[in-house]
Amino acid sequence: MTGTTQDMDAQHRPLIVFDVNETLLDLDTLVPIFERIFGDRGAMRLWFANLITYSEALTLAGVYVPFTEIGGAVLKMLAATRGLKVTEESAAELTERFASMPPHPEVPAALRRLRDHGFRLFTLTDNTLEISGRQLEHGGIIELFERRFSVDESVQKHKPSPDAYHWVAGQFGAGPGDVCLIACHVWDTIGALAAGWQAGLILRPGNAPLPVGPQPTYLGDDLDVIASQLIERYPA
Repeated sequence: MTGTTQDMDAQHRPLIVFDVNETLLDLDTLVPIFERIFGDRGAMRLWFANLITYSEALTLAGVYVPFTEIGGAVLKMLAATRGLKVTEESAAELTERFASMPPHPEVPAALRRLRDHGFRLFTLTDNTLEISGRQLEHGGIIELFERRFSVDESVQKHKPSPDAYHWVAGQFGAGPGDVCLIACHVWDTIGALAAGWQAGLILRPGNAPLPVGPQPTYLGDDLDVIASQLIERYPA
């Protein structure tokens, strides 16, 4: 007897891999630091955009630098363009705040709902495992993840390098279509989809779909909406 599409989907429930920064954790909690240094609340978003840009540029150039080191360098670069100097104390405060960002309000319950419905949960980050561990432990959600992956421990190529996604799928011994990335950044979902994964895009404030290239499998304003879509498609 041939099962229904829903039955077959339930048997092939994907492994769920989460991006961490901004997807799970509230990046806007860093705004006060940038407002104090630059006198500009918008400086945080400029810093983060440049952090991603230069992590990708270094990867394309074949050069690996740990994510937090790029973050500190970009902070000093942006300050230099404005004739400012970042003190060691301010740089250290940014590193500490980055490692202790709280989760978005809906995240803990949505993660538990996914896990209770039989999904296996993982993370994949450009950060080191030490930093991501501090982040998730501080947020009280580290125990919800079966394993945490970092490009630092493996391919040493920042996302969206295809090698990062292929390496993770290889660790599972799974086909690409058996893995789903959930992120709030289009550049990350593009990388995952291009590697053959499914992908869910969370539309955090300041993030929107890009109407070219591979499109996300799931789309929602927060993780709770994405979780509902996954649970409906892959019932427990």
